[in-house]
Formats: sequence, C-alpha cells, structure tokens
Amino acid sequence: MSWGWYRHESSGRRPANGIRAQTQKGQFGKTWWAGKWLAALERLVDSARLSRGRSYARSGQVLNIDIQPGQVNARVQGSRPTPYKVQISIKPLPAQDWERVADAMAAQAIFAAKLLAGEMPQDIEDAFAAAGVSLFPATQGDLQTQCSCPDWANPCKHVAAVYYLLGEQFDVDPFLIFRLRGKSKDEIMSMLRARRTVTEVAVPAAEQPDEESHTAMQETATPLADCLEHFWEASAGLVDLHISIERPTVDAAPVKRLGTPGFWRDRSDFMNMFSIMYRAATEAALQTAIGEEK
Repeated sequence: MSWGWYRHESSGRRPANGIRAQTQKGQFGKTWWAGKWLAALERLVDSARLSRGRSYARSGQVLNIDIQPGQVNARVQGSRPTPYKVQISIKPLPAQDWERVADAMAAQAIFAAKLLAGEMPQDIEDAFAAAGVSLFPATQGDLQTQCSCPDWANPCKHVAAVYYLLGEQFDVDPFLIFRLRGKSKDEIMSMLRARRTVTEVAVPAAEQPDEESHTAMQETATPLADCLEHFWEASAGLVDLHISIERPTVDAAPVKRLGTPGFWRDRSDFMNMFSIMYRAATEAALQTAIGEEK
C-alpha cells in the first residue's frame, strides 16, 4: 500500500444511510455501564481514531451490527463502493470464572434481584472483581479487531465507529456486555435462579428445631384460650417498632426472580401481567398508609 493511496482513502467517505447514532453531540452513552464501556475503550484505543469513529457513527456510516457471544460483526461504508467488514472479538470468560461470578452475584440479594428484574446493579463490577476477572475490557488482549479497509492501524476509524454504536446498544440492553463475555441473559438468569433457590431451600431446613426444642416451645407457649382478651394488643416490645411502607427497589422481584412457572399455559405474558399486579398492590398499600397517617 502506497502512502499516496492511503491519503486518498482517508480523504473522504461515501454518504450512507446506516445506523445513525442517537448522540449527535456531547458524550456517548447515557447509562453508567455504557460509560464504563467507552471509558475502557478510551484507555485502550488511540484518541484520534476514536474521534474519527464518532464522526462515522453520527453520520450513519455503520450499515449493520450483528452481536453474538464474544463477537461483533458489522459493515461500515467508507470511501470505496463496497462497505468494509469489521469484526470485534471480546475474550469470553471461561466457564469456571462465570461460576465464581454467579456465586458472587447470588451472594448479594440486591444483585440477584436487580439482575433478575432486568436491571444492572451499579456495583456489579464488585462481583467480577471478587471472582478475579473484569466485566469490561481491561487489557489489549481482551479485544481483537479486524477490518477489511487498507488502514494499517488497528483499530481503524471503522472499528471505532462500531465501538460507539455498541455503547448506545448497551444503554438499551445492559445484558449485551454479558453476552459479549460469553453468557446470554437467559443463561445468567438460570444460574442466578438456581443459586437463589438452593439458598432459600437450605436456610429453612437448617433452622428447623429439634424434637426437644419443639417440646420446650410447646410447654412455654400460652394457650390461646387464656389470651383471647388481649390477643390483638401489641406487646410491650413492639412500642418502638416503626414500619415504613415504600415502593420496592425492584418491582415484582419475587416473580422476576423465579421466572414464568412451568404450569403457565395462557397466551398472556406472565411476567408483564404480574408486574402490573405488583405495582397496583404497591400503590394500594401506599394510598392506605397515606390515608391512615392523615
């Protein structure tokens, strides 16, 4: 490749009507996880090439993006009539690392609840750090890129354009970063549900009293017939008990955690229907609480 040809290649691009970035000005990525993705790229990629990539992403030069576990394929319109083929490979995490990550996520109830509700916990990286791995690309070895353009540098502006559009896709679906690391959303859900179910079943079993303790409890308990007069009165220990009724951090968490039951045969969306019911129950409880305070 001669330098003169390279200058001609770099001098312009053919207009294209591809995927136009939602961000036409300012910082790409609205969510913290998209920001983490782009921050990781800025540490690993030349800033000048990222700048030209932003321009390509905003002008619609990226014609399509296909996201698969560990790999992204795209076509980007440059100065030649034939679009360039871009491939980005992200090193998937080994199965044993994913097992450790799932253990760390399941150990934190809020992690499991938010992920099972389709939300990304802001400190999710702690779970990966506990497993000794990184969710976002941390080294040059985590990213391998190829482009059919004649640019000798890697990554080129065509690859950079795809990087930025991926960041916007992460805004829409945070589970894409998991997919690129080797696990789909459904696989993550299954791993977490399996671990949460085991935990919830094991704890009550461990707390079952032995026969001697059970007999002692029966002997010390006051017969119901002897306490009917004061049955509905609060005990002295409950005087300082304060109850706060608030909207849950994760809407319909029990249903989202356990998933659609196997017996469900209705055509309606089980998760959506029960989410609506949970929201209605929450609003009714809040309205009741407000009415009682008045």
